[in-house]
Amino acid sequence: MSRSKGVLEGVRIIELEAIGPVPFAGMLLADMGAEVLRIDRLAAHDDLGIQSERPKVDIFGRGKHALALDLKEPNAVHQLIAICQHADAIMEGFRPGTMERLELGPEVLLAANPRLVFARMTGWGQDGPLANTAGHDINYLALSGLLSTIGEAGRKPVPPLNLVGDFGGGAMFLALGLVAAILSAKKAGRGQVIDVAMVEGAALLGAGLWGQLNSGNWLEARGSNSLDGGAPWYCTYETADGRYVAVGAIETRFYQELLHGLGIQPSELPKRQDQAQWPEIRERFATCFKSKTRADWMEIFAGTDACVTPVLTPSEALHDPHMSYRGVVQRSHGLTQPMPAPRFGDQERCEPGAAPKRGEGGLDLVKSWGLDLGDFT
Repeated sequence: MSRSKGVLEGVRIIELEAIGPVPFAGMLLADMGAEVLRIDRLAAHDDLGIQSERPKVDIFGRGKHALALDLKEPNAVHQLIAICQHADAIMEGFRPGTMERLELGPEVLLAANPRLVFARMTGWGQDGPLANTAGHDINYLALSGLLSTIGEAGRKPVPPLNLVGDFGGGAMFLALGLVAAILSAKKAGRGQVIDVAMVEGAALLGAGLWGQLNSGNWLEARGSNSLDGGAPWYCTYETADGRYVAVGAIETRFYQELLHGLGIQPSELPKRQDQAQWPEIRERFATCFKSKTRADWMEIFAGTDACVTPVLTPSEALHDPHMSYRGVVQRSHGLTQPMPAPRFGDQERCEPGAAPKRGEGGLDLVKSWGLDLGDFT
């Protein structure tokens, strides 16, 4: 793979150092060819605000440039304002009011560059009763209503890592909103402020769930529905070797192929439309799957539409034939990491750039934008 220019070639993004959704969104934009300048603090800090020298594997930083500035110093503030005059967008992940206290709020930066897109990433949004309180992915999912739906029947809710709030409800909406606003700015000649809240993005990811609720087709008890692990044809099963397989045989013809692979005649099972019979069907499926190893079942279901796949660990996924063929996860710059997505048909898929060290490469980048920060010293 080669490092190509990408569909966002020429787009200039400033990313203020943060954790979670902001650097992930910056990675997505850099993967697509945007010039992303990360503004680092002068010293590394851990999540408690304590200076830390321990090494960090920074996949989110790939393809970016970095510049270290102390934004509590007036000279650094003037430098950032000047940089913003040459940029298309800036994104930050501070609590509401922080940028204003640094004298870098939207009024200041949009006055310096009226075409600038100012993207603000928070958990709760820029206003509201919780706007200034702390939170994490699990809290945003809890308040959105989504967390209550995830987990097995009769057991406590299970957080789906930090994928749904930080990255799904946060970073993806941040990246989409930022690109949309840049397109709008190029057409209208003026930028704007984007208020991205993880709790709102997470709620929007649940649009399909709300459709089911409105139609009366969803029970709020966990593990009681077709897509939450309640249906015996949409869940996981343990195999003889202690591994697991995932089953997603929703459609009738896929369900029939599942039964065929399990060696079960349809007449041997209750009608699957009767939810009261789901426990009986599940028990039969569980007994079957426990009779063979995961590898045995993969051989049986290979090439079928039964929608049965192995539940792989991340290291196993690296060597899966399909994942390997598509090059989904590869070694790049000394790291095993997922490759950029999506793929654009008119461009060769490119290898992601290396992640910069703290403050590395930023001066050269802003010089290429026509700015000499030495003028501010």
